[in-house]
Amino acid sequence: MRWKRGINFFDTAEMYSVPGRKETYGSTEKIIGTWFKKTGNRDKVILASKIAGPNPGLSYIRENMDFSPASIALSIEKSLSRLQTDYIDLYQLHWPERKTNFFGQRGFKVQDDAWEDNIHNVLETLDSFIKAGKIRQIGLSNETPWGIMRFLEESKYHNLPKIKTVQNPYSLLNRLFENGSAEVSIKENVGLLAHSPLAFGVLSGKFLSGESHPKARLTLFPQFSRYNSEQCTQATKLYQEIAHQNGLSLTQMALAFVNQQPFVTSTIIGATNLTQLEENIDSINVVLSETILKEINNAQSAIPDPAP
Repeated sequence: MRWKRGINFFDTAEMYSVPGRKETYGSTEKIIGTWFKKTGNRDKVILASKIAGPNPGLSYIRENMDFSPASIALSIEKSLSRLQTDYIDLYQLHWPERKTNFFGQRGFKVQDDAWEDNIHNVLETLDSFIKAGKIRQIGLSNETPWGIMRFLEESKYHNLPKIKTVQNPYSLLNRLFENGSAEVSIKENVGLLAHSPLAFGVLSGKFLSGESHPKARLTLFPQFSRYNSEQCTQATKLYQEIAHQNGLSLTQMALAFVNQQPFVTSTIIGATNLTQLEENIDSINVVLSETILKEINNAQSAIPDPAP
């Protein structure tokens, strides 16, 4: 069983599978719930899920795509039903309600935004579900340093639940978390749950071979262009060369780099077959030397964060 090798954290969301579609929304929670019922392994798992924020393309999830008390209540109850459990260990806000920079945006652009600061009310609502025993801890996802600190400020001064984690992209191709959020993470004890550590499979190196990969996520879902740029390809070549010169696969090096960052609480891996899964899990035993880290940082300096 996977948890015998240390895997006991499952992360999902109401909108999954990926990409979000009306026909498949909630399906990942249902699969996990069916597994819980079949195996009785709920108590062996730290379970995380998320409520989706405003997104016109996901309006089929619920009528009001916000973090109002009614929306949070509806989403929690539906997730609990699909997951066939009485509680969720970590409940996360999938992305901010307000308009801000995420999903591949660089710089900061002031945008017209009708959002009014309701973070106090959001925390009060989540607190009520913690007290009811339906969720245990809370976290953010795809959030900025300002957003993380705003939640921490509200909890600190009003005795409300504290954000425990933030789930943001972090990989050799996207180290933007280090620019502000890492300091918050360490000083405020908010662990990073690093998603996309292999950049949709790009950091496996498989797209450098010239072979076709018809079942790869980037092939099936070309709208995910974040990791498709020429800069990503060039950076990946540099990282692959570093890995091979040091007797590692690119996958091992890429995951090990994420794993050993002091602000990372967990690395969220994904695999499409058991061979990939075994390699991903085994990366926890790889420790990169200072020499390798220096070479990685030199490559980052040459092509910084090609996939924001």
